Amino acid sequence: MEKRQATVGAVEARHFQVGDLVDVLSDHNQGDQRVNDWLQGVVVQADYKMVAVQFNQDVYLTDGWMVPDRVLWARQDSDKLRRSVKRRIRRH
Repeated sequence: MEKRQATVGAVEARHFQVGDLVDVLSDHNQGDQRVNDWLQGVVVQADYKMVAVQFNQDVYLTDGWMVPDRVLWARQDSDKLRRSVKRRIRRH
């Protein structure tokens, strides 16, 4: 008989950490139009599976509801989430 060694599922490394600047493909306002485009935000919570991103402007769910706290959640491996290529613009 063959002996099998028990393996415990390895926890994958996180793609994004708290404080990272990311772009999220989301519904938001651009001028006077609502668009579905990349919007920069900051990671405010992250674990091995999920990431929470907060924005400086209103964002909307796909069914049109505004997100009151401006925080959207996504999977760490989502194709709607990427590292931001531009630096954050400071507001005065």
